[in-house]
Amino acid sequence: MARYIIFGLLLSAATLSFSNEGDSNDPFEGFNRVFYELNFNILDPLLIKPVAVVYDGIAPKPLRVGLRNFFSNLDEIPNLANNILQGKLSAAGQNGGRFIINTTFGLAGFLDIAKSAGLYPAEKEDFGQTLAVWGVPEGPYLMLPFFGPSTLRDAPSNYVDSLLDPFNYNDSLSVRVAVKGVDLISLRADLLGIDDVMSGDEYLFVRDVYLQNREYVISDGVIEDDFDDLEDY
Repeated sequence: MARYIIFGLLLSAATLSFSNEGDSNDPFEGFNRVFYELNFNILDPLLIKPVAVVYDGIAPKPLRVGLRNFFSNLDEIPNLANNILQGKLSAAGQNGGRFIINTTFGLAGFLDIAKSAGLYPAEKEDFGQTLAVWGVPEGPYLMLPFFGPSTLRDAPSNYVDSLLDPFNYNDSLSVRVAVKGVDLISLRADLLGIDDVMSGDEYLFVRDVYLQNREYVISDGVIEDDFDDLEDY
């Protein structure tokens, strides 16, 4: 779920305007609100956030940064695959270069040696973005239990991208659960201030931010300007 919570912090400071356009894309709002309550008002405050608060309080900053670097390095694998599928070969080369350098010389990714060498991270890519580039329509908005906001197009993304996670092939269930748990808590600790930026109907806030963020990343930051047509006058 934490992978989907991060969008709120990233866009809370942006000057994006919210509208009612999401209403037509949310035919399952009744069910979605039930799962929103489960994710954000039960699981997060009772289980995830308290652990994240403790982690943030006792874990030294170098360890927190190292863990984020480690998981970001693992993300370079699906980033690479999806950039290839989208025809973004330059970005794919950047993903591959960063993964090789950080895995080899950065203690399996705990140190971002590639960034220090001038090879900065490219934008994160997932299979949902790939499907969008291939022309697959977005479909209705969904709030998935345990995973958070999504759409009918984006919902398979987690599973497909997880096939490229090397830890998913570890024979030990305890190891897989531990790795995913650390990743989740590490991400949530980075977002402890997110509650302060949510206002009004929190369900609508989360939905609108998610949908606008997806539009933004799929278009690689190129947002249509409704006033472009006025340039002819």
